[in-house]
Amino acid sequence: MSGTMRAAVYHGRRDVRIEEVPVPRARDGEVLLAVRRSGICGSDATEWAAGPKMVPLTRRHPGSGHLGPMVIGHEFVGEVVESAGGFAAGDLVASGAGVSCGQCDRCREGRTNLCRGYYTLGLNAPGGLAEYVAAPASTLRRIPGGVSLDHAGLAQPLAVGLHAARRAGVRSGDSVVVIGAGAIGSFVLAGLRHLYDAEVTVIDFAGDKLERAKRLGAARTVDAADDVVETVRGADVVIEASGAPGQFENAVRMVTDGGRVLAVGLPKQAPVVDLFGLVLREITVESTVAHVCGEDLAPALDILAAGVLGGELLDSVIGLDELTDRGLVRLAAGGVDGKVLIDPGRRS
Repeated sequence: MSGTMRAAVYHGRRDVRIEEVPVPRARDGEVLLAVRRSGICGSDATEWAAGPKMVPLTRRHPGSGHLGPMVIGHEFVGEVVESAGGFAAGDLVASGAGVSCGQCDRCREGRTNLCRGYYTLGLNAPGGLAEYVAAPASTLRRIPGGVSLDHAGLAQPLAVGLHAARRAGVRSGDSVVVIGAGAIGSFVLAGLRHLYDAEVTVIDFAGDKLERAKRLGAARTVDAADDVVETVRGADVVIEASGAPGQFENAVRMVTDGGRVLAVGLPKQAPVVDLFGLVLREITVESTVAHVCGEDLAPALDILAAGVLGGELLDSVIGLDELTDRGLVRLAAGGVDGKVLIDPGRRS
């Protein structure tokens, strides 16, 4: 397929332009998709507001080889344009966006998100905030029948939440605390509920987000304005999903001796870690990044097929022309509690 398409191209800090660019050509192992929905998240807002941090604008990316302005967007679903890679024209698929080599030691261990040559479409190589995208077939999974495009557009970030839930090391019967009830905290909660029989407490400020956490299966919610450390002290696992100042330190104080703390949220300032206390209390600290496509993307679509999570987490669907004003600006200012999706075919 030849011709041009409309796409959101990153040129630098606070400079994302909707431009006409060539339709990408699918290489060996890739599938050309007509993008139907493409989400934006905190990393996109950070690139727009304070980047470049991950977009290889001035230095070639070692995994993808890309250098220069780039089409962003790493949370996308689309329709297969031409049969390829085991997919038929017309198939609706979700992309995991993370590309791994399948050959290195990390890939052989099943930790494809830590592949030695890893890169992500939309962050390190041209992505899906466009009318078309070329994606490796290995990153794609078919969307189950009955799942709307709006809900399927949440599959990639939900896969990230599932991976985080797995990394937390929860055992059935554990008491688990999730700090933060925003989008990522909600996806982690959904992952926990899908994988384990555990009692989950969610902490955030009183309001809509905590009410949503209750509907998504939290056994208990706690107002962050209260003395949360005393309220939930002794949890088996604490997952810090807010990135808010002081919350990683709170997570360490909340967890029981011999318990586990999982870092998910990215704080703007480095936390002050009580290493003395960590050692004496034998606390395990883990972290998590991205997801393992082969393990997390299909289950994420199965969760969305239940029809509950999508309705709770979808904020709005907008067009490419509205990306900055109704998407990136709001997200960077903390004004979005769910997910904003872009329909590249929509005209404002």
